[in-house]
Formats: sequence, C-alpha cells, structure tokens
Amino acid sequence: MKNKIYKNLFVAIATMITIVSCDTDYEDQTPSIAGIAVANPNFSTLEAAAVQGGVVGVLSNSNPNDPAGAYTVFAPTNDAFAKLGLVNGGSLGVLQNDFLTSTLLYHVSNGNLFANQIAEGNTSTSALGVDRRFIARGNDLYINGSKIILTNVSASNGTVHAIDKVMIATGVNIVESALLLNDAKVFKTPELTFLVQAVVTSGLAPVLANPANNFTVFAPTDAAFKAAGFNTVEDVANADPTFLQEVLLNHAIGDGGTFTSEQTSTTATTAGGNTLTYSSFQNGVFTILGNNNTVPANMVIPDIQCSNGVVHVIDRVLLP
Repeated sequence: MKNKIYKNLFVAIATMITIVSCDTDYEDQTPSIAGIAVANPNFSTLEAAAVQGGVVGVLSNSNPNDPAGAYTVFAPTNDAFAKLGLVNGGSLGVLQNDFLTSTLLYHVSNGNLFANQIAEGNTSTSALGVDRRFIARGNDLYINGSKIILTNVSASNGTVHAIDKVMIATGVNIVESALLLNDAKVFKTPELTFLVQAVVTSGLAPVLANPANNFTVFAPTDAAFKAAGFNTVEDVANADPTFLQEVLLNHAIGDGGTFTSEQTSTTATTAGGNTLTYSSFQNGVFTILGNNNTVPANMVIPDIQCSNGVVHVIDRVLLP
C-alpha cells in the first residue's frame, strides 16, 4: 500500500512537471517550490502551513543567499503532518505561528542538495542554522528520523525531496524544550506540565540542561503522569525528590541523543542504571517498556532535536 502511495505521489509530481516542460520556455514555466506544493494534493497541508507560517514568498522566489538562487526543501507529505494530528490546514491552528515558521525553515537549506549527495554520516545545515543528519537504515535513507520517500523533484528555485515525518527542532536544551511546551510557545495546549514540575522537584534540571550532557530522553505527557497516579501537578511537586529523580533517570539514555532511525538495539541502559526494552522498528517508531511496566509506551511525537540531545514524547511513564 505504501509503495502504491509513493508511486502515485511520484506520478502526480512528474506529470505536473512534464506538462509545464512542454512549453518552449522551460526555465520560466518550471514551478517554484511553493508552486509544487500548491499543485500537488499530497502537499496540501504543507501548502497551508507555508501560508500560515509566512514562508510562501520565500519558497516562491530565488534564494538570495545562494549563487544559483536555489533552496533544497525536505517536504513533509500530508501523511507526515497527520502523524502529529495535523490532518489538514485547519488543524494547524493548534500550533503557534512562530513555532510553525521555524519548523518549516528547519526543512529548508541553501543550494541544491541532490540525492547523490545524501549519504550515511553526512549532514546538512538548515535555514535555522541547525544541522540535520543523514542516516542509512537497510535500503532506506533518513534525514534525522524522517524517511526520504521521493528525491530530486526539480523546481525553478531549487530541489524538493519528500519525507514521511515532520522534523522538529527546538534550538534549545532539553529542559528549555519542555518549557516551550509548558509555556504554550509550541502547541497552544501544553502537554508536558507534569514533566516540567518533576524535573524541577527532582533537582535534575541542571543535569538535563548542561550542554556537556547529551541524552536521548523519553518525555511522558501529562496524561501519562496521571495514569501513573499523579492526579495533579501539585502531586508531583509534593512527591519525594529522590523518587522522582529515580523515575526521571529511567527516561534518559546517555548516548549522545539518537533519532528513531538510529536505534538498532532492543535494549538500552538508562542514566539510572536500569534497562529499557524496545520493540522492533515499525513505520518510523518503536515502543518502550520499563522494567516494571506491563504495557509499553508509544511514541506520541518522536525525534525532537534539542541542542543537547533528542526527545521523544511518549504516552506512559517508564517505571524503573
């Protein structure tokens, strides 16, 4: 089914480009990057995001910072946005515009980056100045945790590659990233309020904010904390700091920060010395089981790049 979807996506874009290339003035008729999003229904949510985020003008014109006037865009499909619950343009209202603009620019880089330049171990600097890395997993190539499903779609002002997940980068450390959610600077409805309080009460904030410490962190949502018996934020604030520290350290892996695409082991040792068990890698995610969990945690938002690691938002507290 997925191969059929990707094939249809390719055919639709190729057909559109073929039609405009029949004109004798090919250079003038080739659609811009923004034009490709407008013309192809598989990118309708991206089109709406570009409008709301104010980047349509940027992606419609030549890049003033590149001699060839080119951008490269890793373009999330509608299905990629849907994985975040953003099923159409109207769903984008749950995002703060500044965050949406930054997220879109994180998918953009200067110059043409073609498929033959995308290889395991290479990196690409985004328009935000944050590097993204390329990862090979089997026969698939990923940019961070997003699979590249279509390459080298030519535009009048650059190159488009389609990806299957929206990439997210906060530009700040793990603690500040959680605060962005808590203070409604990303999603208009915060989801990590309990986690922020747990970090503060446990005394682990300096550790998780230290740029010398690079972690993979599994971040439980508010609903996850409630399911674990913390009914209110005050319950977390009044909990034993030593206990909270033990619980939180069970959510951190001192591995430098890994994206889902880089995770190949079935287990990991936590910063607290316990073991987490991972399911097999499926459709870009995996589940995580703590030693005293009977039901594994699912990923709600995977692969959030922070300045000192990677955060995956999950739907259960991982019990040590």
